[in-house]
Amino acid sequence: MSQILQRLLQRLHQSKLLATLVRGAEVALVFIVSGHVITYVVQLLLARLMGAAEYGTYQYVINLSLILAVLGELGLPSAVLRFIPQYLVTKDWALLSGVIRGSWQLTLLASLAMFGLGTVVVLGLKTYQEWAYLTPMLVSLWLVPLLALVHLQSEIARAFLDIVLTYVPFRVCWPLLMITGALLLQQHYRLTSVAVTGIAGLALLTVIMFQMRLLQRRLAVISHSHPVYALRKWLRVSFPLLLSTVFLAILDQIDIVMLGIWLKPEVIGLYSAAAKTALWVSVSLEAVNTVAAPAIAALYTQGNREELQRLLYTVAHLIFWPSLTIAIGLIMFARPILGLFGPEFVVVRWELTFLALGHLVSSAVGSVNYLMNMTGHQNQSTFVLGWSALFNIVLNAVCIPLFGTVGAALATVMSIALWNIWLYVLVVKHLSVYPSIVSALTWKRQN
Repeated sequence: MSQILQRLLQRLHQSKLLATLVRGAEVALVFIVSGHVITYVVQLLLARLMGAAEYGTYQYVINLSLILAVLGELGLPSAVLRFIPQYLVTKDWALLSGVIRGSWQLTLLASLAMFGLGTVVVLGLKTYQEWAYLTPMLVSLWLVPLLALVHLQSEIARAFLDIVLTYVPFRVCWPLLMITGALLLQQHYRLTSVAVTGIAGLALLTVIMFQMRLLQRRLAVISHSHPVYALRKWLRVSFPLLLSTVFLAILDQIDIVMLGIWLKPEVIGLYSAAAKTALWVSVSLEAVNTVAAPAIAALYTQGNREELQRLLYTVAHLIFWPSLTIAIGLIMFARPILGLFGPEFVVVRWELTFLALGHLVSSAVGSVNYLMNMTGHQNQSTFVLGWSALFNIVLNAVCIPLFGTVGAALATVMSIALWNIWLYVLVVKHLSVYPSIVSALTWKRQN
């Protein structure tokens, strides 16, 4: 192990690109980890203050709203990441103004449409049967346009390379405002799912206004430009990105949503604690991918496969070893960690174990989804994610009635393994590079 780390450090010093990757990953990691810590603590406090049943109801409606918000985004947050840097380089201020304003307006309209459609569907359900989530869901639907807009604005900031504005408002400020409001309300009233969802909406609205104010400084360059709209061009790019994002949202959220069909809210609350905890395994994957994506695209465009492969070997190490350490820690100390949510939460320790192993598979395989998307193979990636999402839904429908929350965890793990390994095969086939930790460990390095 020490020899591997020594060789890794030598490569980092020899390559400016790799050294830049590490420095950038460190900056991104600070904000991502800070956001994860704050969000996790907030979820822990909410679970203790609300109890498993109300916390489960809150998680259920939030997960449904997140899926609807992704639909309302129309894939535009990913599209602006492509077009804003292009227009900045060419100094095409008219199109830059148009893509920013147009994406904001389209996202607002589409997300409001999803809010309206969701409201009609929920009220329609009321006429046929009693639904335990009716009132919380109606309140949660107000979050749909807010979630869509905050994500779009975060990606606009990211396109301008403003890491602080990309991560701090949504990942840090929102959960802090939420828990502050919840603690204040808890002094006088009982914290219900409806109350906490309302607090989440007010906090998110505050974050959006804060984001917009700070973005104005970045957008000063287009303040006097008459916007030009290339809507067809932008939407042609955003639509396949929308499909990919929707499928990923389904893969991330559908287990909790489908648990609500068969099981009680308190069971969803217990499972949600395990799911939130298992996400720690993917922190290094998210942080390194954030910085590696543009480097991958640049090296692929230049046709520099050798340097791309060296980059991927380093990325594999940076991703896997922290993930493995966290996964081992979560599995070994599952009972005390889950006990922080409340004594009743320790019953989902096996679910936490399975989910942690599933996320470890993603880390072991490497940056396969980013590789496909950054090298022009996004359509094939979308195809894989679509079939994997369908597989996930079917598997949850079979496993949850049979095995409950353990079935949901197993369905999630198998789906994660399916799409990661499938994409890995396609990466090797189309790009002739090997991003996994296994390949990095067996690589014959020449000193």
